[in-house]
Amino acid sequence: MSNKAAEIVQDARKAFNSGKSKTYEFRLNQLKGLQKFIEVNEKKIADILEIENTKPIFESYLGEIIYMKNDIQNAIDNLKRWMEPVKPSKNLMFIMDQIELIPEPYGVVLIIGAWNYPFALTLSPLVGAIAAGNCAVIKPSEITPMSAKFLEDELPKFIDSSCYFIYNGGVPETTALLENRFDYIFYTGNSAVGRIIYLAAAKHLTPVTLELGGKSPVYLDDSADVEIAANRILWGKCVNAGQSCLEPDYLLCTEYMRDKFVRAAKNTIQKWYNNEPKENKDYCKIINANHFARLSKLLAGQKIVMGGYTDSTKRIIEPTILVDVKPDDAIMKEEIFGPILPIITVESAEEAIEFINKREKPLAVYVFSKSKVEQDKFIKGTSSGGICINDVMVHYSCDALPFGGVGNSGIGRYHGEYSFRTFSHEKATLIRTLNKFGEYIQTIRYPPYSEKKLNMINVITKKLPPIPGAEFFKPLFFIFLGVILTLLSFGCRK
Repeated sequence: MSNKAAEIVQDARKAFNSGKSKTYEFRLNQLKGLQKFIEVNEKKIADILEIENTKPIFESYLGEIIYMKNDIQNAIDNLKRWMEPVKPSKNLMFIMDQIELIPEPYGVVLIIGAWNYPFALTLSPLVGAIAAGNCAVIKPSEITPMSAKFLEDELPKFIDSSCYFIYNGGVPETTALLENRFDYIFYTGNSAVGRIIYLAAAKHLTPVTLELGGKSPVYLDDSADVEIAANRILWGKCVNAGQSCLEPDYLLCTEYMRDKFVRAAKNTIQKWYNNEPKENKDYCKIINANHFARLSKLLAGQKIVMGGYTDSTKRIIEPTILVDVKPDDAIMKEEIFGPILPIITVESAEEAIEFINKREKPLAVYVFSKSKVEQDKFIKGTSSGGICINDVMVHYSCDALPFGGVGNSGIGRYHGEYSFRTFSHEKATLIRTLNKFGEYIQTIRYPPYSEKKLNMINVITKKLPPIPGAEFFKPLFFIFLGVILTLLSFGCRK
């Protein structure tokens, strides 16, 4: 097993060292191949997700297929621009030099996918890895073997199998992979496994992105439209049966809003599922018996005011709301990752912020309020991977924003151009001339030293504020500066 893992990594490194994955044309063709894979197989993908994850077709398209299509198209449209060197500002010392940050691929990257969105959370990082010019080993989740096998069988028909490898298996196979040296590791999953990945990466000082999760809180302000808030919060709890890293984990609100919210939530479930989500084709099941047992255990001893029905044979847990939950209850000590919403009452936004800040930094903070003042309290007063005002989870689909955690909820970020940057090393590049004129200027740094030379160095290394219209006058400025520095350099040599 370990030999197979080592051989795959060795083959991937050989392909990367050949340079074939680095050209614009190759990257573009691979992205188009990945796009073709989705287009040709989108119905098969939806069918697999319906069987294996029990996802409604609508949710498969919304959460995986449409998202992947847009993600790939965005990379295709912007790849050339992303690959261009970045030209940072410079001080007078380097005004005549060429300074660039050149994005280059890390090399061979490992991508470990997740079961809750087995296609999107596996292929979306691959988009960034390909765009950045890397070769990759892709390890789909063993919890969704149908999806993993489909990727293994079908993906190589659309992208270069000498550069991108699917490696399936369980914990032993993942462990064998991690024994090898990668140039970058991208993992999506829980924080317990994330720590194992981080330790393995540390052996080789391998940089990582860890997309984890955590308990993402919701604060419901008294000013909020409770019907709209109930729709959006419950959507986050019901889509994929709450099995999303960004799902709204628990609700903080006043007792007044708690009672209004529960009433509104009951109306929402009635409208969506006719009060029978357990029999509804639009409602997902829990992925397996282990996760079902874990969630059922969290319900023990809790006060249920909505839902609560469970069926172990069908792995169904109704959308459930709990009240009178204590901060030290078991359900408040771990990420729920299911359709259960505990409500904890607070007296104010300040109390809610204090409650959030006493715990690990979440992947997201959600705030429902019409008050800009109250919104700003959470934006400025809490730390999280992201914050979404008056909705939940949807910031994930905005490719103009990076997605990722902070602290216990993750390391690194991706999506859109941020995926390209994540899988690229920006090589600092300074190109100087070897002509006599340039050398005259440089004489101020050579011995013999003098106070006059030191004063001049202080002048030319000082960072100047941006000057409006500087680009227009730059050619004239260069000529003027060259004359002045040349005269000064002659003076410093004496």
